[in-house]
Amino acid sequence: MADLDAGWNFYCTLGLKPVVDARPRYARFVCPDGDSTFSLHQGESGGGGTTVYFECENLDETVSRLSSAGLRFASGPEDKSWLWREAELSDPGGNRIILYYAGQNRIEPPWRVDAR
Repeated sequence: MADLDAGWNFYCTLGLKPVVDARPRYARFVCPDGDSTFSLHQGESGGGGTTVYFECENLDETVSRLSSAGLRFASGPEDKSWLWREAELSDPGGNRIILYYAGQNRIEPPWRVDAR
């Protein structure tokens, strides 16, 4: 991401909690549930080839809250044919961010391949 300050503000608004602030080169966040981390590195403009998925238990409420905070969504929330509910927006680096709720279908979809 070319502008880590913009990325910092965006991901804090999404609800990620800062862990490392080494801007303008690097920033790391912890996700609000559990201990998964998410990092940003300073890069050139014109990126945007990454799609990141964040699962939200209360997707519609989350999208409403984030919209009220000024984030602009490209779509959603809407039910998808793969049994997930999704909303899409972009971060300041142009990367696609998908907020979704899959519930049981994330790990146990009707078409799951049984491990043998």
